[in-house]
Amino acid sequence: MSRSALPAPAQKEFDHAWMPSSPCGEGCVPRDLVTVRHVVVVARVMVALLAFSLLPVLILVGVVSPRARRTVTGFGSRMLLFAVGIRLSVNDLRSDREKSRTDDGALVVAGHVSWTDVLVLTALRPATFVARGDLIDWPILGLLARSMKVLPIHRRNLRSLPDTVEQVAQRLRSGGTVVVFPEGTTWCGRAYGSFKPAMFQAAVDTETWVQPLRLRYIDSDRILTTATCFVGDETIGTSIGRVFRLKGIVAHVELAAPEPPGNDRRDLARRCEASARAGEGHDRAVHAVMNADALAISEVPVDF
Repeated sequence: MSRSALPAPAQKEFDHAWMPSSPCGEGCVPRDLVTVRHVVVVARVMVALLAFSLLPVLILVGVVSPRARRTVTGFGSRMLLFAVGIRLSVNDLRSDREKSRTDDGALVVAGHVSWTDVLVLTALRPATFVARGDLIDWPILGLLARSMKVLPIHRRNLRSLPDTVEQVAQRLRSGGTVVVFPEGTTWCGRAYGSFKPAMFQAAVDTETWVQPLRLRYIDSDRILTTATCFVGDETIGTSIGRVFRLKGIVAHVELAAPEPPGNDRRDLARRCEASARAGEGHDRAVHAVMNADALAISEVPVDF
């Protein structure tokens, strides 16, 4: 679960010792970016504005028909992905039997790199996202969050966590699909944090299968890139501006076999993390600037 479904810059000071954090910062963003021409950027912005114009329609059809809302949401997300120049590539590794285990809803978990993760996963399968509590107050993206009916989580207030877990459980009981980013914050895509077990309790309580995803961003040279990451002190405006200029980015998603809920959220979190990280290398050497305190806290095995 993320610091937000559509993340904000990492905090330098921690509200409590269990606050999820990441050492990633501006040093993780590559300097030699391959970008598109100015006229392409303008065209992308126009398409994005068109996609956002569908939000009132999304809200209206959501009242009339949840199924229609999912269709419009998926279409809008694909438009926004097209607008920012990110192509979606999906590799489904599941058998037909494994796919059937998540047909009636699932808890979906993945590593967290950027606000673009939400567009990618919504284009793949419209779902409810767990998001930071103040997300709805953000300009533009807050409107999108409200239309998607996100479940807020207030990480500064640990006492509110059980309520959020129960809300996730209620969505799962009703057959819904809920997406969480269990690292609790964004990382650059070449280094990553551990999956926190708290939200997995909702799957255990409702006996819901969990769908791990492997999400990577590949550049025009077919190499893993950190160009889309949203970390450190960067503002959302700066991140959006950079992503709109990128050329040849592909969001590669792999759907691994779903994991049974079992009876232990910590064991479930470990199994899902191993599945979501299969084949990845943990490369912290890519960080030009490291926050030693943040790194130390991020490695503490907390139950959050």
